[in-house]
Amino acid sequence: MSRKRPTVADLRAMKGKRQLTMLRVLTLEEAEAAERAGVDIDSVPPELVLNPQYRDAAPSLFTMPGDNFFEIGTADDFVRWSFRLYKAGADAVYCSAGYATIKRMADDAIPVIGHVGLIPSRATWTGGFKAVGKTADTAMQVFEAVKQLEAAGAIGAEIEVVPVEVAKAISERTSLIMLSMGAGTGCDAQYLFAEDILGTNRGHMPRHSKVYRNFAAEYDRLQQERIAAFSEYVADVNSGAYPEDRHVVHMDPEELTLFMKKVDAKS
Repeated sequence: MSRKRPTVADLRAMKGKRQLTMLRVLTLEEAEAAERAGVDIDSVPPELVLNPQYRDAAPSLFTMPGDNFFEIGTADDFVRWSFRLYKAGADAVYCSAGYATIKRMADDAIPVIGHVGLIPSRATWTGGFKAVGKTADTAMQVFEAVKQLEAAGAIGAEIEVVPVEVAKAISERTSLIMLSMGAGTGCDAQYLFAEDILGTNRGHMPRHSKVYRNFAAEYDRLQQERIAAFSEYVADVNSGAYPEDRHVVHMDPEELTLFMKKVDAKS
């Protein structure tokens, strides 16, 4: 049975009623897998949603392309960027730029998702890659940031690595759709990266990540199979085992005789 792609109004109506699921996916294959698995929301690189095949792979995923603010530019750049993505089939856009930029897009009816807590592209302001909001004062700063996003016209916010108690209290006091990355179940959606779930991430594994498969080991096995296959090919060429007669075409003997007479005459 096919699913209906949710609208912003649908997501707002679901707030507080059930936990939504969200993934960061990077490829059409991952998007299709998320669709077939019943994931609700996906975050994607902008180029993926611009791929004409994307909506065939993920017709019902609420899709949110995004990039770091410094990759896009000014508020006007963000508006042009978001219009192009919205036209291509995006349902909302992620923006970690300032409130004025978010308001600029929201004023033009672009659904915008902001970011609070640990914001990787701005982590220097909160002390680096660590939890944010562990004191009453810093927790209030997260709350105030959410209220600023509300005032700017955002529809939601990723809330990253914030204490679960703080995230729950904030989610209960905002109309924004709160997307939890390591901030507990008091928010509206749980957000993980596909690379962590699939075990392709060979670097640091965040506390909030959970590995369900070991694709890295499978990729390593496939790489060894590639090397073995290529080595066998090299050995076959060196030994004369490749090509075999079945890999080539032959000329009709009469035509070959005629060709050889002609080519010899030109030699």
